[in-house]
Amino acid sequence: MVHCDDCITVARPWDKGRAAMLYKENSRKIVLALKHGDREDLVRPAAGWMLRAGASLIKPNMLVAPVPLHWSRLLKRRYNQAALLGKTISKQANLEFCPDLLRRTSRTAPLDGLTRDERFQALTDVIRPNPKRHEMFENRPVLLIDDVMTSGATLAACTEACFSAGAVEVFVLILARVAKDA
Repeated sequence: MVHCDDCITVARPWDKGRAAMLYKENSRKIVLALKHGDREDLVRPAAGWMLRAGASLIKPNMLVAPVPLHWSRLLKRRYNQAALLGKTISKQANLEFCPDLLRRTSRTAPLDGLTRDERFQALTDVIRPNPKRHEMFENRPVLLIDDVMTSGATLAACTEACFSAGAVEVFVLILARVAKDA
């Protein structure tokens, strides 16, 4: 079993997770271009890489959902890169996609520069299941999609929201994960 750096010391609530790349050099450029550079043309190849990395996570009746953005950040950015990736992955894997399965109920300050513990604290009670989608969780596995995992705080908050709404398993699939230098 292979664990990410922080997962070795802090247990994560999701069942399994995979990343397509390490967040460094060219992969960092790809993620930043997708996230802040309006490079939606990168979605299809990135989703393909993610699906190959996470093929073992795919289960029948799985529901694919992106990590949500707060509405104000979505308005500013104009799109949720995790939702674009999730939609493409769900099409390629022939799975149901729900872009608003989860809601970010408050705007958090950017998490850049925060410690792992500060990130977890900042996300306490911020991500919740969408009450209009509650029935979609019932007895289903959920595949959460995001572009980058640094500490895992956002994915942990999303996972806990999924379990609270009735998901039976939660898996995470990310484009790139940050690894600590040795």
